Amino acid sequence: MKKIILKIKGMTCSACSNHIEKYLKKQDGIIDVSVNLVLSEALIYYNDNISIETLATYINNSGYTYGGIYNEKEENKKDYTKTYLIILSILLLLIMYITMSHMIGLPQIPFLDMKKNPKNYSIALFLLTIPYLIYGRNIIKNGLKNLINKSPNMDSLIFIGVLISFTYSFINMLLIIFKSSNLIENLYFESVCMVILFVSIGKYIDSFSKDKVVEAIKDLVRVTPEKALIKHGKEEKEITIDEVKVGDTLIVKPGMKVAVDGTITKGSSHFDESFITGESNRGKKQKGDKIVAGSFNYDGVVEYKAEKIGPKSTISEMVHLVLEASNSKLPISKVTDKVCSYFVPFIIILSILTLIAYLILNTKLNEALIHVVSVLLVACPCALGLAAPLGIITSIGTSLKNGILIKSSETLEITSKIDTIIFDKTGTLSYGTLKLNKLYNYSNYNDETLLNIVASIENNSSHPIASSLKKYKTKELKITDYKELSGLGLTAKINKKEYLLGNSKILKNIPNTHEKEEKELTALGNSIIYIVENNKIIGLIGVKDTIKKDAKSTIKKLQEQNLNVIMLSGDNEITASIIAKELGIKNVYSNCLPTDKTKYIKELKSLGKKVIMVGDGINDAPSLMVADIGISFKNSTDIATNSANVIITNNSLENILLFLKIGKQTIKNIKQNLFWAFFYNALMIPIAMGLFSNIGINLNPMLASASMMLSSITVVLNALRLRKIH
Repeated sequence: MKKIILKIKGMTCSACSNHIEKYLKKQDGIIDVSVNLVLSEALIYYNDNISIETLATYINNSGYTYGGIYNEKEENKKDYTKTYLIILSILLLLIMYITMSHMIGLPQIPFLDMKKNPKNYSIALFLLTIPYLIYGRNIIKNGLKNLINKSPNMDSLIFIGVLISFTYSFINMLLIIFKSSNLIENLYFESVCMVILFVSIGKYIDSFSKDKVVEAIKDLVRVTPEKALIKHGKEEKEITIDEVKVGDTLIVKPGMKVAVDGTITKGSSHFDESFITGESNRGKKQKGDKIVAGSFNYDGVVEYKAEKIGPKSTISEMVHLVLEASNSKLPISKVTDKVCSYFVPFIIILSILTLIAYLILNTKLNEALIHVVSVLLVACPCALGLAAPLGIITSIGTSLKNGILIKSSETLEITSKIDTIIFDKTGTLSYGTLKLNKLYNYSNYNDETLLNIVASIENNSSHPIASSLKKYKTKELKITDYKELSGLGLTAKINKKEYLLGNSKILKNIPNTHEKEEKELTALGNSIIYIVENNKIIGLIGVKDTIKKDAKSTIKKLQEQNLNVIMLSGDNEITASIIAKELGIKNVYSNCLPTDKTKYIKELKSLGKKVIMVGDGINDAPSLMVADIGISFKNSTDIATNSANVIITNNSLENILLFLKIGKQTIKNIKQNLFWAFFYNALMIPIAMGLFSNIGINLNPMLASASMMLSSITVVLNALRLRKIH
């Protein structure tokens, strides 16, 4: 199975995205599709035997236009929309002056006087309408195309309204020219102009506002430099990014940006990775450390080996993860899509019934048509369609700017239901940078030799405890039969001697005569490592961790939100209890294997609890996947491989609070948008039908199109408030 993000042109409302989604899912070889109206994109999962050309054909056959594969480097073409709209707005002032000057006592243009020169008047309005029809041709074309494809959308409503107004006015103009001038009051060319202009302005503002919410993605793309400095022997040469190959030795000097992801091979410097972490701290990097494309080098000259290039780079992975999250849909959004798929046909039927009703009541045709066109134009599926996706993309962008990477939009909806949050200890509530605190040596080796044996075995492990002991390696030893025992420790052979390193559970049938020393170490908050050689305990190590500076305050604030905070730890009961007490956590479970953590989370979920699991993403991968939401803190160069739903890239525990706040505010915002969108349509459609005309409340096509534009803008502006969450 493959997946790809493709651009789609011509979508205007959720009826469009809904139709494309349904159409593509029916095609051979396509497994799943999620269409994003805001980004004009489709996330497509398809079989390996399907080509991009076939996917493009499917999209074009659906009635819309294939816009190519998403390319984060693609430059925006110059947009003249604003200029055109200004010109058309000025022209509209002239049209309004011609048609309405006599109503407000302004001097009329003599040769365009509607009473004295009705032919000139009608022909002038017809000619002035043509630029609007030309400019709005895409709206008209899309509306017609979607009607033909039996997937009517917002443009279809506008198309029908404009067609009725223009055709009726054009016929009356011909009658005025060749027969009678008594029909001069039955021209609605200015309504056609105003409808197209208002709708176009609304689309422009929507588009402009949507662009605002994807700034985080664009900012990520822009941080990568266009050129790199490559080292050839003793020479340096500037090349383009496209020329860089994996394995090349590149140079980054002070004031330059890192060109591609890699590992430092020489030198050290301070780098700014705020575009990923959301924080402006300058971290020091030296030989062996990973650096990310786009990082700004402050003070040192560094050589590094190119490792991840192009689509495999951290930035590209982040961009695609964000886009995938944006393209996924909330359950509430799926319900809205279904409503919108019936909304446009319902409005078309309602407009027809309105026409029939007025004709039965012997109303003049022109008055009946005013109500019909008003119903078509005032209905706003666009506001309904934008309510959820715009809120999602805005929140994901806000999260990204604050160092929170959300992989699925469904995660946002779950936040409002969370009642339990579980923390791993090492590397999550603590820094995970353990230090050797105490060594008990029962062997014939001196301390240095014993620690060298331990360090040589631990050197193959990525566990935080192993990291604290690797530095004690002073001599190269040949390690064989190395194996990691999940939740227990390690085993290996050196010179035919079998070694076991781990907690007390690793001893099994080995007599433990050092429980007193173990209790002394655990009482001081140490994690314990037994050293066993050929089934005999030859040493005992105590390593100690440091609690993260923001752990205590974060736990307290979570508890103030009435969340049940639990700590699951692989450490022994005494060590885990000491840490839990210091943090104010009452519910703590110790000696937990990865399987124990997973089992405990499943038990909570079976009781109806909604659970967040926060772990370091190494031993906690199964637990992160089982929880309703998995949150992990990861190295910025390993973002895409994490099993969590949410990745906090700046390692700040306080960002868990921000994530919960963003999630809850997002759902609240979407519900507000949906309420006002439904309320607007429920209120304005009856007015457009003329049901309140007996009390003097009426709506003509011009006001209908203006109110439709304002309803969409209201939804957009409300969604943009999510950008201010901090």
